[in-house]
Amino acid sequence: MQKRYISSGSSRLHIAVWEPSGERKAIMQISHGMIEYIKRYSHFANYLNQAGILVIGNDHKGHGLTAEKDEDLGYFGEEKSAAVIEDLHEVTRYAKEQYGADVPYFLFGHSMGSFMARRYLMTYGEELTGAIICGTGYTPGAVLTAGKLCAGVISKVKGERHRSKFLQKLAFGSYNKRIADKRTANDWLTKNTEMVDAYNRDKYCTFLFTVNGYQTLFDVLGFIQKKENIEKIPKNLPVYMIAGEEDPVGNYGKGVEKVFEEYRKCGIRDLELKLYEDDRHEILNELDRENVYLDVKNWILKHI
Repeated sequence: MQKRYISSGSSRLHIAVWEPSGERKAIMQISHGMIEYIKRYSHFANYLNQAGILVIGNDHKGHGLTAEKDEDLGYFGEEKSAAVIEDLHEVTRYAKEQYGADVPYFLFGHSMGSFMARRYLMTYGEELTGAIICGTGYTPGAVLTAGKLCAGVISKVKGERHRSKFLQKLAFGSYNKRIADKRTANDWLTKNTEMVDAYNRDKYCTFLFTVNGYQTLFDVLGFIQKKENIEKIPKNLPVYMIAGEEDPVGNYGKGVEKVFEEYRKCGIRDLELKLYEDDRHEILNELDRENVYLDVKNWILKHI
């Protein structure tokens, strides 16, 4: 893995690049999830390298090494999700300049990163060969409105950099409810206990999101769930949706299926969905992750 920094607007983005040793068949850009960072994808990236797929990704604003100070963790800034999309596009431009504009180019988004990826498809979808949407979901309008209202009130009273345990509980409080033998608050991530324990020890995975962070999350959800924005996704863009059947973010498959159906109704022609039995939220870190890796690799190679 190579670490670099690039400029995006007034920000400095930390990016990671995993290059294959032989022929470069494709490029896959990763949009990581909430309260994590790009280095967590090293095992997955090294696997794809063996198939000739170069992997690149950045730490989002408020995450990993892009957040230069601990107090910036979980804070996106005033422009919220629109700025995150521009950061992702800056990485796309950089990758195409460095590694070839003619190389097939894919975007992979996980969890919150899948929400950002879905907005990216609505803005810059024409620049992609395909997209993999992992661990995504759908938030009912009433829930989204309530979340925005709560975050707005807290922001006015305590400021947008306030770290709210109330909002954390609102967002994640029910995620462990279907797990019988709970060990930790983050068991909903994966059945792989080693991965859960590593996550719980990592300062880049255990900070409290700021109110601004939650407002950014609600902002992107509101954008990507509007029918007029879904219509902006190129109809000829291949999209592969993957998730665990026991993932609370996707409402145990139901939310992912709803997104899939909305995309189908909007006329996206090459659209696939796969739900992994018994898998939780982080299917790339599940006990059967090699099966997920293989499916993603094969889907990419099929579309180059």
